[in-house]
Amino acid sequence: MRVVFLGTPDFAVPSLQALLTSSYKVRAVFCQPDKPSGRGQKPHAPPVKLLAQSAGIPVFQPEKIRAPEHQPIFQSLRPDFIVVVAYGQILPGWLLQAARIAPVNVHGSLLPAYRGAAPITWAILNGETTTGITTMIMEETLDTGPILLKREIQISKSITQGELSAILAQEGANLLIPTLNCLREGTLARVMQNSSLATWAPRIHKEMALIAWDRKAIEIHNMVRAFNPWPVAFSSYAGIKVQIYRTALADPSHETDLAPGTFLGYTKTGILVQCGVGTRLEILELQPASRKRMSGRDFAVGNRLSRNLPMFPPSN
Repeated sequence: MRVVFLGTPDFAVPSLQALLTSSYKVRAVFCQPDKPSGRGQKPHAPPVKLLAQSAGIPVFQPEKIRAPEHQPIFQSLRPDFIVVVAYGQILPGWLLQAARIAPVNVHGSLLPAYRGAAPITWAILNGETTTGITTMIMEETLDTGPILLKREIQISKSITQGELSAILAQEGANLLIPTLNCLREGTLARVMQNSSLATWAPRIHKEMALIAWDRKAIEIHNMVRAFNPWPVAFSSYAGIKVQIYRTALADPSHETDLAPGTFLGYTKTGILVQCGVGTRLEILELQPASRKRMSGRDFAVGNRLSRNLPMFPPSN
């Protein structure tokens, strides 16, 4: 059975690996173009491309996959399945129709919840306690197709977006081959989504990661987890950008007259900061601009912070 795979980031790698170790034949891989990164802004290949090249699979990286000139390529590949995992572009109808059996998507939520580009980030940002993986038939509209298989996953109170993504990526790979097998055999029911229950997970932008310290500690904590490893929640101290990677919830403060963003004191590995409505947050790990990551406590000691010092801007 012939498969054309479309995917780009780390999240898609386990699914491609599952296909490569199965009885399915991956005829080609499509991913986003190489992007410049790092100080030298040198082009870097996406993770899916690297895996495909190591397996000797032809790789295509169109700027716009909807362009008509790509249609003959798909027709010549004659795929039984088209598998899409975090590809990063909206796919045209002619591409989806090129699959003889079905175009299948692996999506990082329990559809119809969190349709869109950033389902894992938004699930953590909104304080969800469960999420999961869904395999589905693709349609031209965004994440609206019939559901095939689902698997639910618990979200712990401390897990970051990067950590949860790695778990869901592997669960998606575990569901992919059974999904294709059952579709091939005609034994898998297609369950239509109830669009009235749909929620949305639009793209994340860097400016969304700026912390407003007058929000409740739980909201800031969820924000820190959701934006780790990208775009990373941040604030400023003494005019210097400070990225915050790890936090923990602390007991409420009895000193409700203190301004949000006030430094309240040390913990064993971190520092306590006043947030909105009398809540407090423990900062465990942060990174000032042009310096290495460090514990919150090391940062406070190095900057000789004193208790009840206004540390971060109270609101943004």
